[in-house]
Amino acid sequence: MSVVWLNGSLVDQSEARVPVTDRGFTLADGLFETIKAVGSMPFWLAEHFERLKAGAAEIGLAIPFSEDRISDAADRLLADAARDAQSALRLTVTRGAAARGLWPKDAAQQQPTCVLTVAPSVAMAPQAFVVCRSTCRNERSPLSRIKSLSYGDNILARREAISRGADDAIMLNTKGHVACATVGNIFFRIDGRWVTPPGEDGVLPGLARKRFIAQLGAVESSVTTDMIRKSDAGFVCNSLGASLIKSIDGRNLSEDQTDIPNQTVYSL
Repeated sequence: MSVVWLNGSLVDQSEARVPVTDRGFTLADGLFETIKAVGSMPFWLAEHFERLKAGAAEIGLAIPFSEDRISDAADRLLADAARDAQSALRLTVTRGAAARGLWPKDAAQQQPTCVLTVAPSVAMAPQAFVVCRSTCRNERSPLSRIKSLSYGDNILARREAISRGADDAIMLNTKGHVACATVGNIFFRIDGRWVTPPGEDGVLPGLARKRFIAQLGAVESSVTTDMIRKSDAGFVCNSLGASLIKSIDGRNLSEDQTDIPNQTVYSL
């Protein structure tokens, strides 16, 4: 039986119900976190919860459950997992059901919806990338720095990448600087040193990103398209793993990843 944790209770996935008036469904009014787990052990749960709280404060959303309740729910969902099985927990919080309208008059009284699910996760393989110019990431929007449910731009960028025969896209911001990939932070090796875009360029403060910066001694600096062309290696990372960039716009990059310490970064 596949179960989910919905508003404090474990229920069969086929019986889980969220109202069609839920603002997560109608307006993408909510947040989410994706959490790596190996066997019954979730990674970086406290940090994920802190980032969720920061995002919730940004959009004025109440989180209806404590970190302890979320942790207990994760334990229950992962209880039967095989020791070495890799899983992805997804925690989603929306503002809940509401009447039509952009901002509910009784927003303070809204009952948020909280869902935790688990699914198998696989290792991320090397991928081909294209630089996406038809869709921009708005670095001036607060949503660029939180895990909002609003992923329309990312979806369009991924669609463009696939239409051009690639696996993923490098997203630029309104200034033409690199922001991220569609599902993760991005690093480039340029003149022998690792560089990653800074927060002010529309970057989510990734938990893996923070660890890679420390491990690699990476520099946070704006990355232009000219700098991309000078790079000889790169990778994308998120909380589930890291993926080597094998090519950008048809130009092959180095397959040497000896200085990308995946096993060191993805540990408790």
